[in-house]
Amino acid sequence: MIHIKENNKNVEEFNLLYDSVGWGAYSNEISRKALNNTFYSVSIYDDDSIIGYGRIIGDAICFLYIQDIMVMPKYQQKGIGTMIMNKLLEKIQKVKEENAELRVYVGASQNKESFYERFGFIKRIDVNLGYGMILK
Repeated sequence: MIHIKENNKNVEEFNLLYDSVGWGAYSNEISRKALNNTFYSVSIYDDDSIIGYGRIIGDAICFLYIQDIMVMPKYQQKGIGTMIMNKLLEKIQKVKEENAELRVYVGASQNKESFYERFGFIKRIDVNLGYGMILK
């Protein structure tokens, strides 16, 4: 049965999902620090097996950032990513009740932009903000 756990900090499951989607896992120490600095997260399970994960990072005052939306390949295209996003957006809406000016960002993986557009996200360039950038 599919079920959700909130704010789970299981490093092994986090790294398993990172590997499963082809991103390559971090060391356990780095993943532990990342999870401990996460504002909010959801883990999706099929019985006792992790199949999906997503988290929110940020200060919850000026900005939040949706990060690490991951779904095991055999569960992709089955609504798990949508379930994750809906739960994260519920949490974001609660935060926005205190600060309607809160900015919410997402870094879409290449060719996944249309998934996030379904939830109301737009490309930064479309609102004259320029491209999002990354420091290498």
